[in-house]
Amino acid sequence: MASQEATSQATPQKIVVASLNPVKTGAVLEGFTRMFPGGAYQVSGVSVPSDVPDQPLSDQETLQGALNRIKNARSLEPDADFWVGVEGGVNPEGETFQSFAWIAVESKEGRTGKARTATYYVAQETANLIGGGMELGHADDLIFGKTNSKQHSGSVGILTDDVVTRTSYYIQAVILALIPFKNTQLTFSLNKSG
Repeated sequence: MASQEATSQATPQKIVVASLNPVKTGAVLEGFTRMFPGGAYQVSGVSVPSDVPDQPLSDQETLQGALNRIKNARSLEPDADFWVGVEGGVNPEGETFQSFAWIAVESKEGRTGKARTATYYVAQETANLIGGGMELGHADDLIFGKTNSKQHSGSVGILTDDVVTRTSYYIQAVILALIPFKNTQLTFSLNKSG
């Protein structure tokens, strides 16, 4: 289990991210820190299945993967304040694919927040490999001569020359998924199953 912390004088809130990917745990820590400055957070990652294909091929399948990761992380680590699922996916559009990710957050009280990242199109060379059954990260590694790019800049970082890194790409969606937790006086009707 990987762990990162942001500290203040308060008792740290325990956040379990349903991934060991340091890009995802780092983005979650940064998102919580920006949305709730002055808080103390202990973020740890756990390896759990998404119960969807390694490369989700639709918006709904990707969201379901994020929600499944929360459920599986909560079963594995039930003593936390928050559980976060981050699931990247692609959606076919004609002969190419749109790339995006879903972020889902659940609190120990059962409150849920969800948000999707911005969307961009992958290169046709990448789309051809995805269409042949390859995962986006592996396709990018092959095309761009990288190794394990999904745990670094990711596809978005490769294509923007790190103007937008995979971490910065996720941070905004983490912040948006935290809106229901920042505005507890309001009701957000978010169906947990998608």
